[in-house]
Amino acid sequence: MVRLPGPAEIGPIVVVGSMMIDQITYCERVPEEGETLVADCSEQGFGGKGANQAVMAARLGAPVALVGCVGDDDLGRATVDNLEAHGIDASGVSAVSGAATGVAPIWVDRRGANRILIAPGANGSVDAAVVAGRLGERDDIAVVLAQLETPQSATTEAFRLARRREAVTILNPAPAATIDDRLLAATDWLIPNQSEYELLFGRAPHLEELAAEAADRSHGLIVTLGAEGAILSDRSLTSSISAPVAPTVIDTTGAGDAFVGAFATGIAAGLDPVDAVRLGCVAGSLAVRAAGTQRSFPSRRDVEDELDLNERKEP
Repeated sequence: MVRLPGPAEIGPIVVVGSMMIDQITYCERVPEEGETLVADCSEQGFGGKGANQAVMAARLGAPVALVGCVGDDDLGRATVDNLEAHGIDASGVSAVSGAATGVAPIWVDRRGANRILIAPGANGSVDAAVVAGRLGERDDIAVVLAQLETPQSATTEAFRLARRREAVTILNPAPAATIDDRLLAATDWLIPNQSEYELLFGRAPHLEELAAEAADRSHGLIVTLGAEGAILSDRSLTSSISAPVAPTVIDTTGAGDAFVGAFATGIAAGLDPVDAVRLGCVAGSLAVRAAGTQRSFPSRRDVEDELDLNERKEP
């Protein structure tokens, strides 16, 4: 039985990460090389893995602050306004003169599958000095959450400061890249999806292999498997957690970020890791039932209702 504590019981989360403007095109199928197709429609919205995960956590009632960089442009100002509208502390967001706010062109086909390119822009300006300036004096942090859309040197500094404050560090290694050993050593939870895991480790994730490897890892590992749920492995247990079945799949773009933001909230709320993964699976399942990224994310009430529904379905 998963129960999400009230907002007053959820510890502060600091997200060090990216902010993007999503440029989403919906189509019957994506074009082949050299082919031009007519799309069904297109739209623009707020994204970036850091901002997405921050928004999901905030929607669940967590106190969230975001550290990162946008361009000194209209898109950057709109991004900050959007964060603040979600109740996120955006005082750690810097506007970089001469840099553009990051953008992410996204194609979504009729099955809800997506293909994404990112142009990071100002996100590349996040460095250790920016992080130290924003986190150096904070001592009230429960979780520090990061991804790989901003420089790893900045994330390493953030996790170093988090460890000094006994905060939990969570790394979503997306987009997949070789992870600096110092960053990995400071990571408590590593959360790739299946394709990212395969790129990082050169093989598909299997429950038995993850269990055998757990004793050699200094961090916990969660592999998200889309509709199949997730695998959790650390030194104390290895478990497969199923996801609720989505009656319809509209758009999978934001599902992974919904999972990670919800998992971080569960950890900040004191849930055990398995229940935090269950919370993430519910958030991810709900997110695929609507179009877009942040605007597809469920509310706290939506998640609580789905948790109650799943509990009634259990024998």
